[in-house]
Amino acid sequence: MDHVKIFHNPQCGTSRNTLALIRNAGIEPEVVLYLETPPTRDALAALVRDCGLTPREAMRDKGELYDALKLAEPHWTDDQLLDVMVQHPALINRPIVVTAQGTRLCRPSELVLDILPQPQQGAFSKEDGEVVVNAQGQRVK
Repeated sequence: MDHVKIFHNPQCGTSRNTLALIRNAGIEPEVVLYLETPPTRDALAALVRDCGLTPREAMRDKGELYDALKLAEPHWTDDQLLDVMVQHPALINRPIVVTAQGTRLCRPSELVLDILPQPQQGAFSKEDGEVVVNAQGQRVK
């Protein structure tokens, strides 16, 4: 079985749904609680690159911290944004999932289905009731 890693925030519904989809495929992933154990700067840069994103695209742009640091201003370089995310891991958008099939920021959560090494084993609905996978394990949308 391929190794799957999720950079997870249990307080985030999208992150919880993504973790549940991974488990619905019969996979018990390595769960990294990145707020408690943030990635190193080099590891974060690699994750962002492997997702095909810029640091700005991988940054959570909601909340008081983002506003307080004025991170929407265009003068921030990619290197500076990475440094800020390492210093304040709450600014890392989530969840990021790493598999042998790729690395992806899973927003929305069903994007994880594109990179899982195993199919879904049954029906799955998000916490809000939206059906994502039918009883045959097939993606609905």
